[in-house]
Amino acid sequence: TTPAPRIAVIGAGPGGLTCARVLQRHGIAVTVYDHEAGPDARDQGGTLDLHEDDGQIALREAGLLDDFLRLSRPEGQEMRQMDAKTGAIGFHHVPGDGERFKPEIDRGLLRGLLLDSLAPGTVRWGRTLRSVEGPAGGPRLLRFADGTAVEADLVVGADGAWSRVRRAVSPAIPRYTGVAFLEAWFHDVDERHPEAAALVGPGSAAAADGERGLFAQRNGGDHIRVYVVQRVPADWIAAAGLTVRDTDALRALLLDRFRDWSPRLRRLLSDNDGPYVDRPLHALPVPHAWEHDPSVTLLGDAAHLMPPLGVGVNLAMLDACELALALAHHDTVGDAVRAYEKTMLPRSADMQRLLDGAAEGLLSDEPHEPDGPYEPDEPDGPDGL
Repeated sequence: TTPAPRIAVIGAGPGGLTCARVLQRHGIAVTVYDHEAGPDARDQGGTLDLHEDDGQIALREAGLLDDFLRLSRPEGQEMRQMDAKTGAIGFHHVPGDGERFKPEIDRGLLRGLLLDSLAPGTVRWGRTLRSVEGPAGGPRLLRFADGTAVEADLVVGADGAWSRVRRAVSPAIPRYTGVAFLEAWFHDVDERHPEAAALVGPGSAAAADGERGLFAQRNGGDHIRVYVVQRVPADWIAAAGLTVRDTDALRALLLDRFRDWSPRLRRLLSDNDGPYVDRPLHALPVPHAWEHDPSVTLLGDAAHLMPPLGVGVNLAMLDACELALALAHHDTVGDAVRAYEKTMLPRSADMQRLLDGAAEGLLSDEPHEPDGPYEPDEPDGPDGL
């Protein structure tokens, strides 16, 4: 009897957890390793829209679609595109009754749904991967920062933009796109920020003037997140003699840069609660591919990091679902990985080409709806490469 393959998924984000859930539904053992100390170690980011033709397909295979629809916010599909100088609404999409094409859900809520669906002990927290060693044919040896090591017959890199698993199959490193987000939070908005609540509504609101933009999203729990979008050098804050902790000085700088904008929109720069978060946008080279390796593969941002224009988490979850199904329906791990990559790599290459340079589109006054930017899965970010 051939022993069951030892499958290790690195990264407990939506992609890695979806892969684990679908594998377990098919009776396949899997272990997920994540560098965070636990599921509540940090804020999980903003809100996501899961599409009927990819993210929701993955949730259906995971047996979680009904739970997702119960937890999601269909009203979050509302979208307002506003004139930067006047604040007037130029484009306004209001979802119809029963519209479920891409309802919103907070990242943390989605992660909790997936975590609760897994067998106890599936996720090993506090395990920061340092290296993937061993021959291409396997088994692979995973070495962690705490000094532990485990063997695996298949290593799945679901560890995001700065993936350490990627290094085992590809030398590619994400490159700065030239566009950066500065994230701002608003809490208890209906009571404390009624003007922002009315401006954004139940979904999203955006404005741009070709050089800079604002994108605001209603989150669950009476929160709004605003992404200040700028075409700037990656070190623009340091170049101004500031750090991200200099909230008042950064606010003054932003208000000057947006001085010609509508006063209503400028309130999204001046009234936020707490400090800003700097999120420069990166993307992998286009297209990104690697030679087939039967013991290592990638999914989501680890495989095809792109500008955050509404496809990232959806593709990650679809990748994860398809990889898990391939493992369930092929005789060997190598055959499964080859079948998965035969579909995933061309699809992601097509999407990479479509979105290459599209970070600039976030500065356009045309309607657009970005994802909240990826959360780096390495605690030290790109400097830890």
